[in-house]
Amino acid sequence: MTATRALIAAVRQARIGVWLPIAALATTIGTVVLGAALLGTSGYLISRAAQQPPILALGVAMVLVRAFSVGRAIMRYLERLTTHELALGALARLRSSFVARLIPLVPAGLPRLRAADLMSRFTSDVDQLQELFLRGLLPPIAAVVVICMAGVAAGVMLPAAGVVLAVVLIAFAVLVPVATGAVARAAGRRQARARADLAARVVDVLEGAPDIVAWGVRDAHLGAVERANDTVMRLGRRDAYASGVAAGLSGLGAQVAALAVLIVAVPAVRDGRMSGVLLAALVLMALAVFEVLVPLPVAAQNLAACGQAALRLEECVDRPIPITDPDVPEVPGPGRSLSLRGAQVRFAPEQEPVLSGIDLDLCWGRAVAIVGPSGSGKTTLCEVLARLRAIEAGAALLDGIPLDRLRQFDVRRAVTLVPQDAYLFPTSIAGNLRIARPDASDDELLDVLSRAGLGEWVDGLPDGLETHVGQDGGLLSGGQRQRVTLARGLLAPGGLLVLDEPTSHLDAASEAAFLDDAHGASVTDRTGLCIVTHRLAGMERFDEIVVIVDGHVRERGTHAELVVSGGWYADTVRATAVAA
Repeated sequence: MTATRALIAAVRQARIGVWLPIAALATTIGTVVLGAALLGTSGYLISRAAQQPPILALGVAMVLVRAFSVGRAIMRYLERLTTHELALGALARLRSSFVARLIPLVPAGLPRLRAADLMSRFTSDVDQLQELFLRGLLPPIAAVVVICMAGVAAGVMLPAAGVVLAVVLIAFAVLVPVATGAVARAAGRRQARARADLAARVVDVLEGAPDIVAWGVRDAHLGAVERANDTVMRLGRRDAYASGVAAGLSGLGAQVAALAVLIVAVPAVRDGRMSGVLLAALVLMALAVFEVLVPLPVAAQNLAACGQAALRLEECVDRPIPITDPDVPEVPGPGRSLSLRGAQVRFAPEQEPVLSGIDLDLCWGRAVAIVGPSGSGKTTLCEVLARLRAIEAGAALLDGIPLDRLRQFDVRRAVTLVPQDAYLFPTSIAGNLRIARPDASDDELLDVLSRAGLGEWVDGLPDGLETHVGQDGGLLSGGQRQRVTLARGLLAPGGLLVLDEPTSHLDAASEAAFLDDAHGASVTDRTGLCIVTHRLAGMERFDEIVVIVDGHVRERGTHAELVVSGGWYADTVRATAVAA
């Protein structure tokens, strides 16, 4: 996709309508026209007053000066109001539109981008697009209209002056943005990526600070940040240089326009082809009209920057959606059972299947553990169960209905996935729990926290449910963080609870307590439980254990059955016992 096509797509997503852009354009033009009329009339009034006519002969001109002065102030206010409403309204809609297009791509359709780079695109690049209408598209359109009007107005006073003024305005309207663009073009193309690289490096240093210090590589990482910052500063200085060139050329253009008008108007006054009192009006009007050309160089820079920003955003979201809802979805059942039959998953057509021939049954009142070595496809299986990833072959059934015949919303109302890296928002415990069910009462929150083993802990907190958890749960211990995510899963309406590596950051004692709480809180009351893990502690609690190795089901059965079978499970149990 080209930058132009990306900009067109951005304009469509902004949904700006018709009347607001027209109002913004009309007030922009009106401000310049009233300013030119004010200066032109003032010039006429000064020249006419110098002839010392009766005061009544100046009455109309004085009234017009006052009217244009007040009118210009009012029009400037309306211009600010309409243009900012246009820009900020478009920005809000663009942001929500791009986020809405991003969400369906999670997780299978997202490009391989660093989190900081992705965040940079959805903050600074979207913010850049607010300049598209206010300082990108409006100034050129307004300039075209005002140049035509100025040429006609000057032509009424002196045809030659109208032609000369129009030629000078058109020349500078084209040449100044072209010259500015030539200076800033390379910097503009690189600036968005440079800013994104700087943001990514800063976030990496902040998030990895303990490891960076521990391994003694602080200077290397800080040096990389400084080099990225130097690149952004160098490109910014080049942009500033281009803006300075544009400002100088614009000031020069105003003087050239006034001089050109004088060159053709002074002889006309001598010959009697134009009244002398109109000379000052004509020159001052030429100077005032040049105001409409001042934003054009910045508009050229903004259009280039907006094009790159739109292109970077489209690179993220302009891709096939991996999971789509059927046109006519079937009515879901109560969500009591979820089955896979010969399920196969492949990340790309040219790659080997990540999962192949998977058979699995989950249902209410039953606890299933899916185990296997790291990299065997367990997390991918979790995504399939929650319909975050589609299967290539086989069948996935919820209460006997294929998942691809149901809305994603209905599937996730029945199946609650708590991923390994479940995110805790930097807000209160209550705020994090209500992500699962916004209308939950405090009593319901305390109930699920109690079932997740956090009841006494929360009761002992000074702020209770309003206790802040910090950035991604940084103010909680590893066990508390895992239990809060479990409580959130229990609060969700889904009857089938899938936990991906829920004990990966816990010690043995905490792991055993967590598994007891998870098993008791889910299976004994209203749900079915599926825990995915590579650790084999506490497997005696589960009704069935499914062993996945290299994307295939190698073993299945209870803990006692698998221990005597002599396969991967038995070998791993023995190795763990020896290590302990």
